[in-house]
Amino acid sequence: MSLRSTVTAAAFAVAAANIHDRGYYEAKFYEWLQNFEMKIENGRHFVRMLENFANNDDIIEAHNANKNNTFTLGHNKFSHLSLEEWREYVKLGLSKPSEEELPAHIHAAPADPASLPASIDWTELGAVTDVKDQGQCGSCWSFSATGALEGAYFVSRGKLPGNRNDETKFIGLSEQHLVDCDTRRNGGSDLGCNGGLMDSAFTWAKKNGGLCDEHDYKYISGTTKAAGTCNTACALVEKSAPLSYTDVQTNSDAALMSALAQQPVSVAIEADQAAFQLYKSGVFTAACGTNLDHGVLAVGYGTLNGVDYYKVKNSWGSGWGDNGYILLARGVSQKQGQCGILSGPPSYPTIDSK
Repeated sequence: MSLRSTVTAAAFAVAAANIHDRGYYEAKFYEWLQNFEMKIENGRHFVRMLENFANNDDIIEAHNANKNNTFTLGHNKFSHLSLEEWREYVKLGLSKPSEEELPAHIHAAPADPASLPASIDWTELGAVTDVKDQGQCGSCWSFSATGALEGAYFVSRGKLPGNRNDETKFIGLSEQHLVDCDTRRNGGSDLGCNGGLMDSAFTWAKKNGGLCDEHDYKYISGTTKAAGTCNTACALVEKSAPLSYTDVQTNSDAALMSALAQQPVSVAIEADQAAFQLYKSGVFTAACGTNLDHGVLAVGYGTLNGVDYYKVKNSWGSGWGDNGYILLARGVSQKQGQCGILSGPPSYPTIDSK
């Protein structure tokens, strides 16, 4: 029996518990497969993917039918995974700070929050590199940290790090450098694909004298699913070492907005909810908890259709969310902020401008 015949025969069971008939899901599924070029292991795997896709399609349709929602769901690179499979795939993970990692500086809320700009977007100002993909490695902390370092470098030096004599393309700093080398053996404290903390990464980057760029130290752990051997031969990007880092006053929208008014900021959120898996656009206002498990980069804030938001760069590739970004609700009643964004604490490094 052919692979397609196997899938079609099993799809009777798939459609039984779903809204539409099997032909509806099959047509959308085959189109999705072409768009995302997913690897198929065997007929059983194909059927499992189709089942998950159909279930996720129902979730998307039901959510988007409610016109009062402030955000939409949609198919993406994770549409073939159940919630449990997706959580395992993205390997959410952050470690907890220790006493020796306490910062020398705290960014407090401004005395007059009304003095803050109404909006800021560092992607439009040129301080943010392209969306990257951590793959199947719990290295979100390293992507958040390099994003904050890249932003600090831009603010300090007027350009992004890692350009190769091509002013239109900036490679950025190496996450793999942190994943492989920011370990106890090398004077660090993070855990590679098993989690880490942005503040710890800033501390290690300072000790190390900076980071190499993506060209010299390419990211491979998303495929290998593990850290590699630390490469000490790559050339460090000049002036990429932070002088220090600053934690932002927790549970304060005014403090985070004030920090974002000066540069991109590393933040931690809880991202293990089903709506996160299928987020597509708009301001995310769904219940999502405050059990921090994912490091991301806040790159601005603003208001969309009357709903205030923080703009956040994720590290799941441009095939997720709004081209790799999500807008998280700002000014919510929960003191820790939407998905705990205010409680991390948020933090940012400072780069020497000389």
